[in-house]
Amino acid sequence: MSKDEVTLGEIIANFKITGEVNKIEQFGDGLINQTYFVETKGSSNPNYILQNKNTNIFKDIPGMMSNIKRVTAHIKSKVEQAGGDPEREAMTVIESKSGVPFYKDEQGNFWTLYLFIADTQTYESADTPEAAYAGGKGIGKFQRMLSDMEGELTDILPGFHNIRYRFQQWDEVVRKDPVGRKKELSAEIDWIESRRGEMMGFWKLVESGEIPTRVTHNDTKINNILFDQKGDVLCVIDLDTVLSSTVLNDFGDAIRSYTNTGLEDDPDLSKVSMDMQIFEGFTKGYVSEAKAFLTESEKRYLAFSAKFITYEQVLRFLMDYIDGDNYYKVTYEDHNLVRTRAQYHLLQSIEAQMDAMNAIVKESCSTI
Repeated sequence: MSKDEVTLGEIIANFKITGEVNKIEQFGDGLINQTYFVETKGSSNPNYILQNKNTNIFKDIPGMMSNIKRVTAHIKSKVEQAGGDPEREAMTVIESKSGVPFYKDEQGNFWTLYLFIADTQTYESADTPEAAYAGGKGIGKFQRMLSDMEGELTDILPGFHNIRYRFQQWDEVVRKDPVGRKKELSAEIDWIESRRGEMMGFWKLVESGEIPTRVTHNDTKINNILFDQKGDVLCVIDLDTVLSSTVLNDFGDAIRSYTNTGLEDDPDLSKVSMDMQIFEGFTKGYVSEAKAFLTESEKRYLAFSAKFITYEQVLRFLMDYIDGDNYYKVTYEDHNLVRTRAQYHLLQSIEAQMDAMNAIVKESCSTI
């Protein structure tokens, strides 16, 4: 082993693993956590995924891992009831030797270990209706299996997708105008203000419970879903962001990212629109699983959630631009403003197609 492997081996030695470590190598291209593949000696022993959690983004790793333990335990029980394989159809958290689902080293770094699920495949993008359908089915299945889980999860991302909280931040930033950019943004600020009432009207339904709070994933990109070699949904991974919210957030964010024909920061607005074929594919896949638990209120606002989440992203990019680019990483001076305008163009495309989106949701809910 190399020096780095020996150091990582010392970390792994603090977990309850089966077998002896043979090799450790960097794994994947995640932007948040450092991730490693841990190979053990002997074909009968399992392999593992080791992660060094990013505490700059996630401030409560014990809370995060408590959430993940609860969610994976609930999914495993559902898989077992259905006669499936809980070690392949759900993530398995490996406890440390002290009996907790993480290890904190002497430098204060948090480490976690999971069973590696072999013989799987992933998609990097949902650029066809078929891939979008698979992604929708994966997220719908994940939510369905957790739809009867009782109790709130630890809120590891306070204010996440909470538009009341975002408006409080927005009002403060616009009032302060710390770098003097507001004077050039009257049109963009009007985009936000003209829709404020509609967005708060939706959020009040969440706050009142008319739209229920459930377990949500909050990072619904398609490469967070594992498929078996036949292309069937196996399980959803990367559960760091699971929390209690409305499932409409997951649906809306998936539509925002899956259906955009351009880039999130595309300077050429003619390339940016919502692809209705991708929307239809994702919606049908999602509803095929989620129809079993969705309430009438959730179904009614399913299409709207894409507008809500995209609007929130417009607000957050513009707010960060006015604030002097303190949250999102930028590569040039007006990067956040370019992002704002691109997401607003996507929002307009969604708004223009809302009737057709609602019709697809209604048809999917009645026929699947």
